Amino acid sequence: MSDQFGPPAVAGPSLRIDTLTIFPDLVDGWLTASLIGRARRAGLLDLRVHDLRSAADDPHRSVDDTPFGGGAGMVLAPEPVFAAVEAVDPPRPLLLLAPGGRRFDQAMARELQGRGPRGFSLLCGRYEGVDQRVVDHLCDGEVSVGDYVLTGGELAALIVIEAVARLVPGVMGNAASAEEESFADGLLEYPHYTRPATFRGWEVPEVLRSGDHARVARWRRAMAVARTAERRPELLAARGGLTEADRRLLEEFGLMS
Repeated sequence: MSDQFGPPAVAGPSLRIDTLTIFPDLVDGWLTASLIGRARRAGLLDLRVHDLRSAADDPHRSVDDTPFGGGAGMVLAPEPVFAAVEAVDPPRPLLLLAPGGRRFDQAMARELQGRGPRGFSLLCGRYEGVDQRVVDHLCDGEVSVGDYVLTGGELAALIVIEAVARLVPGVMGNAASAEEESFADGLLEYPHYTRPATFRGWEVPEVLRSGDHARVARWRRAMAVARTAERRPELLAARGGLTEADRRLLEEFGLMS
């Protein structure tokens, strides 16, 4: 099946995300708390969690079996997974959380958020993996949250949901927060400070206490550029490197090496 997301939906008041997992309580518990939980209760987010075991037809509600060819571990079997997805008929695309998938990043989060009420769905793998026929004939694509191994796809699904949900208008109290966070403009975020102005001899930068909002904005931009150049130079390279405006800001605040 195609792994193309298609054109973005017209912006709407909510976003729907369905998650299919063998641990629905684990996922749903997280989605009822904090920022996401409040937005869900307010009707901004339509988050649905489905139990893959609900489609199992044996007394033990089994969803896995041993792999053909031998080897360690168990594999999610196609019958219960297909049956669960077909019974729910979740919004498409249906994306499998898997290490070989497209690397999830802020650009993909924006892409998925742009689907609006049409939404998308996430399938959480478990054990040694998922029967390849699920990948080939049921899912529309695969998503990876990083080059490391997790016990299952639940944590990865929560990462995707939170990153995408934060971009929905109204979910965050301050709309500017999502625009200024790390990766929003291809840069790491600038450093933050709060009271007291002096703590154990360490002072908040003078510029942040100056009351000069234009200068504060320039300093924050300069710090974001400097941090990115130092810690994640590949992000800066992807943006085409330092612009002349960036260089002037770095020079203004003594950040040019």
